Amino acid sequence: MYDVKMASRAELEGLLRELGQPAFRAGQIERWLLRGATDFTEMSDLPASLRSALAERCEISRLCPLRRSESADGTVKFLWELFDRETVETVVMQYQHGNTVCISTQVGCRQGCAFCASTRGGLRRNLSAFEMYDEVLMSGRESGLKISNVVLMGIGEPLENLDNVLGFFSLLGRKDGLDIGMRHISLSTCGPEGGIERLAEHKLQLTLSVSLHAPNDELRSRLMPVNRKSGGVEKLVARCNAYREATGRRVSYEYLLADGVNDSDADAEALARLIRGSDAHVNLIPLNRVDGAMLEPSPPQRVESFKRTLERRGVNVTVRRRMGADIDAACGQLRMRAQNSQSGGEKP
Repeated sequence: MYDVKMASRAELEGLLRELGQPAFRAGQIERWLLRGATDFTEMSDLPASLRSALAERCEISRLCPLRRSESADGTVKFLWELFDRETVETVVMQYQHGNTVCISTQVGCRQGCAFCASTRGGLRRNLSAFEMYDEVLMSGRESGLKISNVVLMGIGEPLENLDNVLGFFSLLGRKDGLDIGMRHISLSTCGPEGGIERLAEHKLQLTLSVSLHAPNDELRSRLMPVNRKSGGVEKLVARCNAYREATGRRVSYEYLLADGVNDSDADAEALARLIRGSDAHVNLIPLNRVDGAMLEPSPPQRVESFKRTLERRGVNVTVRRRMGADIDAACGQLRMRAQNSQSGGEKP
């Protein structure tokens, strides 16, 4: 069967030509998919003969909710099953300025970061543009919350699936869909070689968040193997500065704090020197524990000292509010637990 959600616009128009239909029908079908249609019989503005022909030759894949966890702070985490039985996660977080959904862009991840559960088992495949769109749509419907902001910070590296991510942005901004503009989107990346440069070419007005997590090459390479392949921290910061010049958008650096690993005042001083003059913002992230990772969260007093050191050096810095810690809200944890329970390694 032909999955219309996995097809490009050109492929869909080609199918319609085979069925003797005009190309504009592709736009009608897309509008129904953007609204969450799961059956061709719902597409009431299509001729009955076309609906029947599509039902015979095509299918509409959907996200099926496997697990839902809700935190005491209102954070909701979903584990979704895809058409091929693979799974991904999304997290819905409630803030005063609106509701944010954190979505996945790949099934699994190949980056191998020491602090992340997403990389366990490696990369399985990329998500399509419509699969990412459905993460947003279904997270809003299942949580009962209106989604106003989207963060690409879940499972996977967005810049290694850039074509589909750009297609997702196009779907997300459609007036006949969720109508979420670029200023309400944040993309998080570890900075694979060439990725930030390719993104900069599109001059999008989203927020670019770069996972830095260390102020020097020795430490970042230990935490994030991608550092060895992408030229090191100074080249990464230089690419971010070039991105800022190309887009006019300030870059945010994510810095996860692990006890006794990267959270000393000396580390803060080194970080301030590294990004000096870049007009960047630093988002400090208290670590969420991950089973099997030999890292512990920095204590609150250490987080505060690190923050004060950066402030004294003129760095724009905030500490991210820790949310969903009681429901394994860190990236990849719910998926990992589900996989363990299926293999008999852990009880659900």
